[in-house]
Amino acid sequence: MHTVAVLALDGVIPFDLSLPIDTFGWARLPDGRRPYDVKVCGLRAGADVQVGMGAGPFTMRPPHGLELLAEADTIVLPGVEDPPAVLPAGVGEALREAAANGTRIASVCVGAFLFAATGLLDGLRATTHWFAAADLAARFPQVDVDPDVLYVDNGQFLTSAGAAAAMDMCLHMVRRDHGSAVAAHTARMCVMPLEREGGQAQFIVHDLPPAPSGATLEPLLEWLEAECARELTLDQIAARAGTSARTLNRRFREQTGTTPLRWLHRARVRRAQYLLETTSYPVERIAAQVGFGSPTAFRERFRRVVGTSPQGYRRAFRGEEG
Repeated sequence: MHTVAVLALDGVIPFDLSLPIDTFGWARLPDGRRPYDVKVCGLRAGADVQVGMGAGPFTMRPPHGLELLAEADTIVLPGVEDPPAVLPAGVGEALREAAANGTRIASVCVGAFLFAATGLLDGLRATTHWFAAADLAARFPQVDVDPDVLYVDNGQFLTSAGAAAAMDMCLHMVRRDHGSAVAAHTARMCVMPLEREGGQAQFIVHDLPPAPSGATLEPLLEWLEAECARELTLDQIAARAGTSARTLNRRFREQTGTTPLRWLHRARVRRAQYLLETTSYPVERIAAQVGFGSPTAFRERFRRVVGTSPQGYRRAFRGEEG
């Protein structure tokens, strides 16, 4: 039986902890046997672990200590509420030793901070929750952080995005270990598709590039957002600003970091996201309503910005077909 060790450190996020336990726990081989023996460990067997994310006085006592990591076939690192700059004594050493022995290691959400602190992700692509991706990249510049995917599989080392993406990653590991049929059955038991469309980019709030407060473009940006459904050319926008197209492009790059037309496309996509979330309008109607000349152009731009199709976005947020 394949042993999965889930490491619970102080501040462990309950959802991060429970997802791999549940997902691997639901797996069954064709003859009904359990392929995984899932165990929870802490720094020391039976020692209290404070649970994070507003769980208050809730504590847990893992029955195993760090010695379990040496016996595991897979180690899962759930996120903790405030990832420490330095790992607790013994954790980094135990993880590096397990890695040297070929143990598979995976992190959940901000558990990537714990993983990166071991040095094992140096030079590798990794992901974490999109909200924490910039911080992970800043703290560990030697790690290639990709904020737009649900999980990254480097073979022995895997990382997942927000906690729900850990289920995608665990199902992927089940499929690697035991094939698609076992993974599909596990996904059904988890009430989860075996593969989700798109990446975590679809869950990111794609803010419009900001202009500093009081910037000369501020009135123009307000006008553009209000009029984004109109067919606007660069010359028309420049005329509204009372300047040449060349000067407008330069000022836009200085104050927003992008061009007028890209800013306009982003404003249209944001409005389309709102309509996909709150209405049942057909995609063709939304494309016209937000100012795209054709449904095809809308779909291409939407996928480029959001990372999935309009129909995929609607399914993710409303459970409906677009």
